[in-house]
Amino acid sequence: MDDVTISEYAASMGGSQVYLEPYEVQNVDTLIKCISIASANDASVAMAEHIAGSHEEFVARMNEKAKELGMNNTNFVNCTGLDADNHYTTAYDIALMSRELIMKYPQVSNYCTVWMDKFVHNTKKGRIEFDLTNTNKLIKSYKGITGLKTGSTSAAKYCLSATARRGSMDLIAVIMAAPDTKTRFMEAAKLLNYGFANYSLYVDDHTDVTLEPVRVTKGKSDYVFGDIKDKFSFLCSKGMDPNNIRKEISMFEKVSAPVAAGDKIGEIVYYFGNEKIGSIDILAKQDVDKAGYTDNFIKAIRKFFLAYR
Repeated sequence: MDDVTISEYAASMGGSQVYLEPYEVQNVDTLIKCISIASANDASVAMAEHIAGSHEEFVARMNEKAKELGMNNTNFVNCTGLDADNHYTTAYDIALMSRELIMKYPQVSNYCTVWMDKFVHNTKKGRIEFDLTNTNKLIKSYKGITGLKTGSTSAAKYCLSATARRGSMDLIAVIMAAPDTKTRFMEAAKLLNYGFANYSLYVDDHTDVTLEPVRVTKGKSDYVFGDIKDKFSFLCSKGMDPNNIRKEISMFEKVSAPVAAGDKIGEIVYYFGNEKIGSIDILAKQDVDKAGYTDNFIKAIRKFFLAYR
């Protein structure tokens, strides 16, 4: 883990903090703990500066990522969430951001589900232990909770993005502008309970699928094999029997060289009754280069000898 030197600017952050001192050195693991468990604004800015070189550059990257994720009603002015002009978001956008985090970096749950921890300040004043207590009370009370983050300011009031998993299904509940901290946890639990009670997840990992190769014209190889990279999942509402979901495999009749690994050569289409509910691409497993004169000559010779065996 990298070491991070705390700047004067990071140490000056108000709101929730762990009282990092200017020029104090902490490692990345400790700072992530401080952010995830204690909502530490000083640790957030220190990490932003470490990652991007400056807080301003990090915020610019935050906004770029927000656009990439389709967070169309969000604009970040800082990395802490502290009240500021033109700093805004929505519950839906927070859900998009939360989904990206837990899907790409599931290890974040190892941090944000810790109830209590501590770290050590090593400064010129000496060695001081600092206790961390999680601000997400659902960690102690909700079955399957996996995170994720609380937040509160005078303008935003009490907010929460709560994530939970039961079986193979992950749900996200976002609460914003709750009047008090108890309400945000109560309302998030209601949303999660509703989701788990009324929905189930259909997942197909394609273990029963055998793919026929696709013919390649004008290629060094006559065939290309397919690969299914991703699982298919579909959210079934209450009363919807997943056994009624069927799939149809459709491979291209032929493709023309050159073929690059990852090119689409077919798809699996999923139906519930007669309604299409989704599809997943079948991709070429390997490259197939275009055949040259020598390749075509060799192929012709092989065909000749096979014909006269």
